[in-house]
Amino acid sequence: MSKGPVLIELDGDTPSPSPSEAPPVPEATDTRVPSGAAMQTVATLAARPKSRLARWFWSLFFGIFGFFISLAAWNRVTELVTTDPILGYAATGLIAAFVLVALVIAVREFAAFARLGRIDKLHSRAEAALSREDLAAARGVATDLNRLYRSRPDTEWGRARFAERQGEIIDSDGLLSLAEREILKPLDDAATREVEASARQVATVTALVPLALVDVLTALSINLRMIRRIAEIYGGRSGTLGAWRLTRSVLAHLVATGAVAIGDDMLGSLAGGSILGKLSRRFGEGLVNGALTARVGVAAMEVCRPLPFQTETRPGVTALVRRALTGLFENDD
Repeated sequence: MSKGPVLIELDGDTPSPSPSEAPPVPEATDTRVPSGAAMQTVATLAARPKSRLARWFWSLFFGIFGFFISLAAWNRVTELVTTDPILGYAATGLIAAFVLVALVIAVREFAAFARLGRIDKLHSRAEAALSREDLAAARGVATDLNRLYRSRPDTEWGRARFAERQGEIIDSDGLLSLAEREILKPLDDAATREVEASARQVATVTALVPLALVDVLTALSINLRMIRRIAEIYGGRSGTLGAWRLTRSVLAHLVATGAVAIGDDMLGSLAGGSILGKLSRRFGEGLVNGALTARVGVAAMEVCRPLPFQTETRPGVTALVRRALTGLFENDD
């Protein structure tokens, strides 16, 4: 028996393939199109309609809970006043201070709702004056707009310009256009910068943080702050409840009109075009979430602005996203 190597001859004279001729290993690519999942979730959660049964449940729950907590606190304080007057009066003072702070917060929330309602009414009156071409109504709107911003230094020059020229205007459209151009232009610029900053923040966090829950919470907090800041810029300083109500109305409008879906503006090209073809999926999600945040910001400007966009052009989402995200995701290719 031979103990040497065994040579097996193959039929034919075809040479064996060399490693250099082997086909390249295909790269593992993620072909899923970025959809802005964080902003989609935020919009869906915030715009979800309230359940009347759930509202009754939580109202009764907190009512019963507050009743028994108050009763226990009252019994404990009266007991302390009887047994140890010093501690009893100290506890009474603390509870009185807490109630006072709670009343101040309630008054501020009520004032915030009143300010938002005032701007809503001014917006509706302006639209009615424009539709009816009512010069007297337009003058009333302009007067209330000037009164709304009389303590704002950033509108002082514009209000002075408006006061000089308003006597020359003889139609409602021209009068409100002048008010919009002279008084609201600096506020529009400030609101636009706020939208750009928020879109940049959402895009950065989405691109760099791989945790989905963190994406949603961050996008929600940034959008809440953005909407609140836009309301403050236009004079409708909102409290906590007012900001949440305003956020729900803005996002509900976006969901109803389908504006949180990929499709128009530059989102379609971002999601499937050559831009994201050279970037990772996380960067793609960041870009789309940033663009959706810009859409929320533009909608908030329309809701919070005391006059409808007429002479001044409504900010375009494409331009906002381009300015906000230019240079954020650099590409070496």
